[in-house]
Amino acid sequence: MTSRDPALPGHHAPAMRASDADRDRVAAVLAEALATGRLTSLEHADRLQATYDSVTLGELAPITHDLPDVTATAHGPAIVRHEVRAVFSKVVRGGRWIAGRHTALNATFGALIVDLSDAVLPGREITLEVNSSFGKLIVRVPENAHVIDEVSALFAKRHISGGHGDEGGPVIRVVGRATFGKIIVARERTDWNLPDRS
Repeated sequence: MTSRDPALPGHHAPAMRASDADRDRVAAVLAEALATGRLTSLEHADRLQATYDSVTLGELAPITHDLPDVTATAHGPAIVRHEVRAVFSKVVRGGRWIAGRHTALNATFGALIVDLSDAVLPGREITLEVNSSFGKLIVRVPENAHVIDEVSALFAKRHISGGHGDEGGPVIRVVGRATFGKIIVARERTDWNLPDRS
């Protein structure tokens, strides 16, 4: 890569550890490439996953070697915040999808089931803002995730499991509130301990 490339500034060595800002600059290039049709959605997801798995600047360099740089006004990836809602309905989100660094999950008089086990997580730490009001919200996290529980409940059921994951695994901070509802965050479906009423 040249010194103009966002992942590898000319005054840094490839072995230097990458910062979150370095990864975000590469993610911005990928987002622009997706928007302009240079990458398919699958290619974008694969490269974004590689971006946030990268440890050094040298590992970031090949990810955008065949893509043009974006303008200096780009401050980060196009997908920073993501929101999934279930209102008077049942919504299931799973498979390969791109979560936001801050992802809001809301179940209001409905059921929302979100599986993060195959999702692309943008960064070493993401925040899930979970809110269940007269609803049911179930989240499956990756097996190696470290879960930080900051969820409150009022006349509700909450079960947040996961605790310490593998070293180097993603950190998932869960914040929010359950009011006359149910919030379950766990690694395995068996931990959900809920009958399927669909």
